[in-house]
Parts: sequence; structure tokens; C-alpha cells
Amino acid sequence: MKLLAATTRYYLLLTAGLFALASGLLYVGIERALRHEADEQLRNEQAYVRRLVASGQPLPPTLLAYQLSRSQQPQRTGLRDTVLLDPLEHELVPTRQLTFRLAAGAGRPAEWLTLRKSLVETQDLLRVVLGVMLGALALLLLGVVGLNRWLARRLWRPFQQTLARLRAYDLHEHQPLGLPTPAIQEFAELNQALNQLSARLVADYESLREFTANAAHETQTPLAIMQAKMEQLLQAPALAEDEATMTQLGELLQATRRLSRLHQALTLLSRLENHQFAPAQRVPVRLDQLLRDRLALLEPLLDARALRLTVRVAEGLPTRSLHPGLADSLLHNLLQNAIKHNQPGGDIAVALTPEAFEVSNTGPAIAGDPARFFERFRKHNAASDSPGLGLSIVQHICAFYGFRVGYAYAASRHTLRVEFT
Repeated sequence: MKLLAATTRYYLLLTAGLFALASGLLYVGIERALRHEADEQLRNEQAYVRRLVASGQPLPPTLLAYQLSRSQQPQRTGLRDTVLLDPLEHELVPTRQLTFRLAAGAGRPAEWLTLRKSLVETQDLLRVVLGVMLGALALLLLGVVGLNRWLARRLWRPFQQTLARLRAYDLHEHQPLGLPTPAIQEFAELNQALNQLSARLVADYESLREFTANAAHETQTPLAIMQAKMEQLLQAPALAEDEATMTQLGELLQATRRLSRLHQALTLLSRLENHQFAPAQRVPVRLDQLLRDRLALLEPLLDARALRLTVRVAEGLPTRSLHPGLADSLLHNLLQNAIKHNQPGGDIAVALTPEAFEVSNTGPAIAGDPARFFERFRKHNAASDSPGLGLSIVQHICAFYGFRVGYAYAASRHTLRVEFT
């Protein structure tokens, strides 16, 4: 719920409650005032009748018979409400009546008189007054609510503009937010704090990006030199008879190659996370041809593990606008994963269609949450020399291009599927 809607809702609840309470109090107050006025008129008439009787004068006639009634039978005295039939309009009308006893006089027995006053006019007046007052209160309520919404929209406009700028902000554009300074002090302070924060983020991001690029370049070259030197040492005739030294050099070469692969994988992940692959680097890539080239390179590894390969490529596949290096890394990591985590003599099935790329293998069952298989350094076999970054790279490449990648295990087969949607 938006802040403005929530504020207006609470404001409406409060004003509606006050409006209902004020209406009730107004109705009760006016009704009591009018009834009190009717009672006073009846008591005045009672005093007038008593004075006439005391002076021996007859009671004055009335135009309407229901306004005065006399009875020699005892009646309940006092004021009370009743309903009488109006002989002219033939309808029941609310009436206020006062009954009192006239003491017996000379040759006159005691009797009970009842004076009545119609409350129809009183109720009409009450409805008119109440209608006018309620109408005025309703207009006042609507006016206050409308004014509150208008003011809220106007006062919160700088915040909405700041929010829109934050939603559209992209750190990879290497520019601070540059928010304006609104007239309202609180929003001005907020924009100033956000500008300072974005400036620090840009500076930190640039520093990290430069460090990553420099580290990737400065460490890869010494690693390549170390590998080349150790390969030359292993081929040196002087070491042909020194088996212990050759073993140590071989282990050192393997560790260096592993460190080089780890370095390349981490560098690639860092570049993906920092969006350092520009859209201009995308070119039309034929995934079917790239898949055949990659499988040809992996053929010795397939033969070494006696793995059977089944490839199914749909005809007439369209090209896809991808970075060639990322496309090759995507296919390589999925195929490499299927080979490494397969059992000797198993099989691998590869399928490429316009909608998806799928690789399945017959490796042993794996325990754990499939969603965590894509985490960094997540290794199914602790003794494996794999750095555990292959599926993490696959996931980042898919996220970079908006592909969906999923894992499933069924019928003793592991399946990794990338959907191009």
C-alpha cells in the first residue's frame, strides 16, 4: 500500500468516526432542545388552565379536539410521548402530552386534564437543521480530505522523483546519482545523502574494477611463464635420471595449471558480476558449430574415460547474439561437468534445439540441495582437482543473457538444461 493511500485511509477513518459522533451528538442535542421547548409550552398552558379554573372561568375551547381532553377517571399524570391519529391527514403523528389533576371546586368534581402538543413541526425542524448541518459537515470532510491528498501529492513529489531516479540508476554507468536539492529540508538532506553514497559506490566500484583487471593481467602472465619453464625443465635431459625431482616438478606443474584455471574462472566470474561484457561485443554465434568444435576438443577426454556420446542437434538452428567467449565457456563448462562427474564407461547425451541446450549423464546420485550445486566452490567430490566454479560460471552467463538454467535427476541421469527464453 502506498504511503499516501495509507495516510488517507487513516485520515478518513478518523474523520468518519468524528463525523458520525458529531452527527449523533448534534441529533440528540437538537432533539432534546426541541422537546424541552415543547415541555415548557405544555407547562405554561397548564399554569394558564389552573389560573382559569382558580378564578372560576371556564376552559377556553380549542380548535383541535386532541389538544385538550378531560376525564373524571384517574389518569397517570406527568409528561410523556404518545402517538395520535391526525383527523385531517389521517396519519399517526408523534405527540407530547401533559396530564394533571384539577382539584374539586364548588359544585365541580375533581377531573384530570390532558394537554397535547404535536411534535410534527418539531421533527420537521429537526430534520431541516440536521440535514443542513450534516451537509455542511460532509462538504467540510470532503474538502479536507481532497486538500490533504492534493497537499500530500505536492509535498511528496520530490520523494517520488528520487525514487524513480534510484530505480533507474545503474552503477555500471560509472556516474553518481546527481539528485537535485528540493525545497523541503528533509528531502534535500535525503538527496544529499544519496548523492554522497552513490559517489562513494562509483569510486569503490571503479577501484575494484581496476584492481580486478590489473590483478588478472599481472598474475596470468607469471603463471604462464611458470608453466612454460616447468615444462621445459621436465624435458631437460639432466633430469631424466632424477625421478624424485621429476615427480616434484610434475606435481608443481599440476598445481600451477590448477591455479591458472582457478584464476581464469574467478576472473571470468568477476567480469560477469561487474557487467564488463559490453553489448557491442556481441556477435551472431552458431551454437551448433561451436558445440561440434568443443566436442572435438573433448574427444580425447571422452575416450580416456570410455564415455559414450550421443549428440542431437536440430536442423536450421538460428544464430544467437552472444559474446563468443561466453558462449564457448557456457558449452565447455556444461560438457566438462558431464564428463568429470560421470562414471567410467557411462554415457552422455547432448541435445541442442532452438529453445534449449541440454546435457545429461549417468553419474552417481548426489545428495544435497540442487539449488546449491550452482554455488561457488561447491564440489561433489572433495578429492576432485576441479575448483568447483563451472556451474557457477554457467549460472552467471545464463543470468547475464536472461537464460534459465535448471538441474534435474531422474532415471539415474543428471540433466542440466539451459532454456533460451
